[in-house]
Amino acid sequence: MPEAPTTASLDLPTVARIQRRTVRTLAAGQVLGGVAFGATVSLGALLAADISGQDALSGLATASVTLGAALCAIPLARLAGLRGRRFALTLGNLFALIGIAIVVAAAAARVFPLLLGGILLIGAGNAGNLQSRFAATDLAPTERRGRDLSVVVWATTIGGVLGPLLLSPGEAVGQLVGMPPLTGAYLFSMVAQLAAFALYLIALRPDPLLTAQRLARAGAASREHIADVDRPRTARFAIVAVAASHVVMASVMAMTPVHLAHLAHGGTTRDVTSIVGVTIAVHVFGMYGLSPVFGIVADRLGRVPVILGGQAMLAASLLTAALWSDSQTGVLIALLLLGLGWSAATVAGSALLTESTPIALRPRRQGRSDSLMTFSAAVGAVLAGLILGWIGYAGLALCALVLVAAVTALSPLARVRAPR
Repeated sequence: MPEAPTTASLDLPTVARIQRRTVRTLAAGQVLGGVAFGATVSLGALLAADISGQDALSGLATASVTLGAALCAIPLARLAGLRGRRFALTLGNLFALIGIAIVVAAAAARVFPLLLGGILLIGAGNAGNLQSRFAATDLAPTERRGRDLSVVVWATTIGGVLGPLLLSPGEAVGQLVGMPPLTGAYLFSMVAQLAAFALYLIALRPDPLLTAQRLARAGAASREHIADVDRPRTARFAIVAVAASHVVMASVMAMTPVHLAHLAHGGTTRDVTSIVGVTIAVHVFGMYGLSPVFGIVADRLGRVPVILGGQAMLAASLLTAALWSDSQTGVLIALLLLGLGWSAATVAGSALLTESTPIALRPRRQGRSDSLMTFSAAVGAVLAGLILGWIGYAGLALCALVLVAAVTALSPLARVRAPR
């Protein structure tokens, strides 16, 4: 287990070596966390409908996950500032493990409120996963900050794809060991969470945030490696840009399966699930698959231009959805652009927030950003359902353009010189 180096020993090559190790560890942890979270989220709605006996209550599972992440984002971020990223991330893993155990117990006892409580704790664990992208920036040099952050974001793709694929094998294994129906995949989730816990505990040393804080206090932080300036106006813009982009993405994406089901009216259930599955898969690829590209571009051209590029892609997505809402191909293209726009804005916005915030304030602002992002998305998803019923899918897309326009209009207030 590596010993924490002294401040005097932290020259640039040492910091670079710590950063490479940190990014590898965080990326591996995101794969494991994605496997666990992907499986549990997929099962949550099914369990909620089964235990409650009402399909209408299945949406409470997703709401509970979102609420758990929103409620724990700020406390976990503050703990990271006091005790380090390793402490916050492993605590998130513990929340998720406890939540999984409660969900399995609730399924066995068929107690609906207990089920929602367990899912809420799983969401709390996901708050830790969200903060992994910020941990990748603590010691990153300016010219690689966006790239390192985006690598950790990209790693989510692997776990996000593998997790849902484990549902059927998990159910078979669960039956062998006598687990309640629809809970077998949670065995894989528990193993993945335990592996992530051990990985962070053992490999995330020295802690990147504590190391950055130590360098800043000692005055040994180089401008290239430790961004320790305070640009509150720029930081506020970054928080708004990330949150607004997330609301646009989550609102439209959440209503797309319902809209596609209407388009496929008269087709078989298999037709509907196939269309929805392909469309959402393309969307998820847009969200994560090209994130390293956006990170590299943000490092070279600057954060604000990439955020604006993300808004342009979101606008193109929404206009496509509005103009070709009756076409399955049009919706598929819109969802791809929606994922790409979200990715660009999230990667560049997160990097901008980090380098616009001094070390002492960074965990607090990052926690606020994640909390606002998740709370806003939950509210946006509820409003999206109402808007869909009122003026349809095309109308929902046009309403979402208001947020894109707002971020674009605010961008001149946050422009900073592009890194060289």
